Amino acid sequence: MKALWRTLTYLKPYLFITVLALLALLLSTAGNLAIPAFSQRIIDEGIAQQALNVVITFACAIVGVAVLRALFTFLQGYWSAKVSQGIAYDLRNALYVKIQGLSFSYHDQAQTGQLLTRTTSDVELVRGFLGTAILQAIGAAVLLVGSIILMVRTSARTALVVLALGPTAILLFVIFFRKARPLFMAGQQRLEKLNVVLQENLAGVRVVRAFVRRVYEEQRFAERNRSVMDLQIQVGRVIAIAIPLIFFIANLATLAVTWVGGSQVIHGLMTVGELVAFTNYILMAIFPLFMLSMLLATIAQASAGAERIFEVLDTVTTIEDKPDARPLAEIAGRVVFDNVCFRYFDSQPWVLQDINFVAEPGQRIALLGATGSGKTTVTNLIPRFYDVTKGRVLIDGRDIRDVTLESLREQVGIVLQETQLFAGTIRENIAFGDPDATLEEVIAAAQAAQAHSFIMASPDGYEMQVSERGVNLSGGQKQRLAIARALLVNPRILILDDATSSVDYQTELKLRQALERLMEGRTSFIIAQRVSTARDADLILVLDQGKIMAQGNHEELLEQSPLYAEIYYSQLEGAEETPAGRLVYTGAAEVLQ
Repeated sequence: MKALWRTLTYLKPYLFITVLALLALLLSTAGNLAIPAFSQRIIDEGIAQQALNVVITFACAIVGVAVLRALFTFLQGYWSAKVSQGIAYDLRNALYVKIQGLSFSYHDQAQTGQLLTRTTSDVELVRGFLGTAILQAIGAAVLLVGSIILMVRTSARTALVVLALGPTAILLFVIFFRKARPLFMAGQQRLEKLNVVLQENLAGVRVVRAFVRRVYEEQRFAERNRSVMDLQIQVGRVIAIAIPLIFFIANLATLAVTWVGGSQVIHGLMTVGELVAFTNYILMAIFPLFMLSMLLATIAQASAGAERIFEVLDTVTTIEDKPDARPLAEIAGRVVFDNVCFRYFDSQPWVLQDINFVAEPGQRIALLGATGSGKTTVTNLIPRFYDVTKGRVLIDGRDIRDVTLESLREQVGIVLQETQLFAGTIRENIAFGDPDATLEEVIAAAQAAQAHSFIMASPDGYEMQVSERGVNLSGGQKQRLAIARALLVNPRILILDDATSSVDYQTELKLRQALERLMEGRTSFIIAQRVSTARDADLILVLDQGKIMAQGNHEELLEQSPLYAEIYYSQLEGAEETPAGRLVYTGAAEVLQ
């Protein structure tokens, strides 16, 4: 329950509206409690005394109270909705901001479906508690206490008989809550796993179809779906047992009132009006008991949801600005790796060991090596996607941990191997890093990235809509848009993660010619799978198992590095030279594994 109490802090911005909703609720409850007293007056002072004016007066009073109660109920519902939706808005924003700010090491472990569940389903559970359940619980408690007070005031002797059943009802509530809460927590976890499968299949629907795995994935989804259903059935069983027991106790209370109260009326110790009013108070006390039993389920669900929300919000962000971090002024682009070592977690082996090199401003640095050799990890350390475990990364002589993340990343342009586009227009995707860029600037970046021609081939041009994940574009088109996006921000440091791997040879040649011009004056890091991509670089780093095995230019490495020579000649197997002087690989060894 600690997490649930903690969610109450989100009521603070809406305190005034919450007070109004609570006031409307109390006035509506007071109207409910007043009606049995009016009924008693009608019976004892009107009908029994044959006083029609008394009957009419209190009947009109009941109608007036009913109208006011309806008004206050409306206001309470409206204000509660404003509070609950505002809290849901704040929680979703807080989660989104936190998720965006969490370190890449967190995202390496977290699953998208899990985060989606916490941002949607869990937030909705907490919203239901803070905006509705808590006020309903207060209203039910006030109605219950008020009914008991009025029962005692009407007939203390009869009330004692009813109250004797109270401890039994409280015990049932405690048992129900203790049984239900773990089930609700498990239910959210199973829903989370279901969402993970759903998200994976929606994102990978082409892969599922291509490998004829549709039946298997349907079965996998059905299994997760059945586990959710089975648990919900267990929850339903607990509720189905609790509610009849509560009604049984309520029926016993009604029977006791009828017996004891009827006896008192017969002996002249109680009027018929008082008995009717007392019976109404019993019904009013039963209703909040029933409501509280339902609210306990909501509270148990919200408690489970709150715990899962705060698991994310309480996650420590390992990559953040130091308290004394200063903005990084415009840089020349000198990058130094000074005895850098890196591993993701203390218990895991080293991913990089003793990485030392210097990239001078304007140089092109190619990183060559087998898959898993550490090429991408090296470049991920430059914009501080991860922090070095040992050593330092310096830009223009400053440790990048001493500057603000925003100012650092503003001067680093990145084209990832897996291109990520967003739903929107082509213009918006190119201008993602600089939303204020003019159309002329966007076009210039697209032309430099060899994307302008295919963009203008569309009737909508730069206003063409890009589908989710860019599925209406080819791999090469998406990659050229990603390159244009990086070039538009005019970075001083450029990182190309095998950026030409998804374009045809003719486009690649044009793209390389454009990049030759655009990389002038920029320190460029090129993650290469092919030697042809790396051979023209000023400095080539040959990595193997997280270590730099050799570094130098193409000619130096051919003479000095057996590993580089082996890679180079293995990729030349089956290669043919085009009239333009470019090597076209026809053998299976083209891509380095």
